[in-house]
Amino acid sequence: MLILGIDPGTVTMGYGLIEATSDELRLIDYGVLTSKVYPLAQRLYALYSGINEILGRWGPDEVAIEEPFMARNARLALAVGRAQAIAMLAAAQSGIPAYTYTPAQVKQAATGYGGSGKEQVQVMVTIQLGLKLLPQPDDAADALAVAVCHFGQKHLAEIVAKEK
Repeated sequence: MLILGIDPGTVTMGYGLIEATSDELRLIDYGVLTSKVYPLAQRLYALYSGINEILGRWGPDEVAIEEPFMARNARLALAVGRAQAIAMLAAAQSGIPAYTYTPAQVKQAATGYGGSGKEQVQVMVTIQLGLKLLPQPDDAADALAVAVCHFGQKHLAEIVAKEK
C-alpha cells in the first residue's frame, strides 16, 4: 500500500510517500511544495496543482493529512486549515481516501509520546524508515511522520478487527 502523508501549509507544504507492507515501511519519495505567489487564492491553487501532480505521478492508495494545531494562533490555524482542505479536495477528486490526524496523534505514533519535539519525531521517522540521514526539510519529515502515523493506525485497526 502506498501512503502519501501531507504536512499542510500555505507557503510550504511537506509531502512524504511510503510503501507499507505487513512487515516493512519503505521510503518512496518526500519533499516540499512551495508557493510564495500572492494573493492567497493563487498560492493555494499552486499548492493544489502540486498535490495533483504528486497524486498523478505516484497514485497512492491513501492520503494522510495533519490537522492544524489550534492552541497558539487562530489566524495561522485558519491558513493551515485552508491548505488541509485543498489536500483533501485533491485526494477526493482523485478518488483516494483521505484521513486526518492531530499533531499529538502523529507524535504519539512516531515516538510513543504525544508531546514530543520535532527533533524526536525526525529521529524516530529516520529509524522507522531505515534512513541514513534525517529527512529535510522539517515539513517533509513531518509529512513522513503523518504517513507513518496512518500506517500505524490502520495496522492497529486491522488487528482489532481480527480480534472481534
